[in-house]
Amino acid sequence: MHPAPSIIFFTVFSGLGFGMLAFLGLGKPDVSGFTAFIFFAIAYALAVGGLISSTFHLGNPQRALKAFTQWKTSWLSREGCLAVATLIVMGLYAIGIIFFHTRIGILGLLGAALCVCTVLGTSMIYTQIKTVPRWHHWTTPLVFLGYALTGGAFLTGQVRVAAAGLVTIGALQVISWIIGDKRFAEEGSSIETATGLGSIGKVRMFEAPHSSKNYLMKEMVHVIGRKHARTLRIIGVVLLSLLPWTILMFFPFSHVLAVIALLAHVAGALTTRWLFFAEAEHTVGLYYGQR
Repeated sequence: MHPAPSIIFFTVFSGLGFGMLAFLGLGKPDVSGFTAFIFFAIAYALAVGGLISSTFHLGNPQRALKAFTQWKTSWLSREGCLAVATLIVMGLYAIGIIFFHTRIGILGLLGAALCVCTVLGTSMIYTQIKTVPRWHHWTTPLVFLGYALTGGAFLTGQVRVAAAGLVTIGALQVISWIIGDKRFAEEGSSIETATGLGSIGKVRMFEAPHSSKNYLMKEMVHVIGRKHARTLRIIGVVLLSLLPWTILMFFPFSHVLAVIALLAHVAGALTTRWLFFAEAEHTVGLYYGQR
């Protein structure tokens, strides 16, 4: 599928924001007053900034509020409702910590749980799409959640948790690629099944269905060379997991190195999330002689 920058920004940075809020809800780190304000401001900037960026991918951004009305059937709507609920609960929790130096534990736990649910809601937008076999698998929500919690641990200074998360998310990402590369073939989709003409024999494309590109070709059909994909995967995992883990484990702690490790992790997340969309084979591509 076409890797739209707004959606990449949304899924990466909103995940970081909600992951950070989850740790703040658990009292990690134990801060109050102005220091707490800085932490919550960063988390809200990431979460809200990511959510706002997603509206730029809408055909009519001014109708974004209508997305909240379909919560019974749409994971996009559910994610929006969960995000708003999370921001409200965590906002009340933050007010107590910042202005009254009072931590309402039950509110923090509820907010942390809602953060996790929001990230899972985001992942389900893609997981439930059966026409993209690579996404329609249990690895997708685990990868989304792993990215969010690892980034959240990083941003809240939870070094041990972040180090364990880096190893975990690196392994999860590799596993999702190994499984994902086989998913389209395992589903058995082909030009024969797509056209419904398999019963009469082998089907091949005589010519393209359209003389010019249309919406489906722009949004659903994107081809990346195997060689380039392999290179980007290596770069992504090194930046996402190996480099920051090495910095955290084998170098004396310093704020400069911590920032370098965080920036490398975010760069890796952006790279692998670009691949998440670019490598997704939609079954509609079969009508155009592509996957």
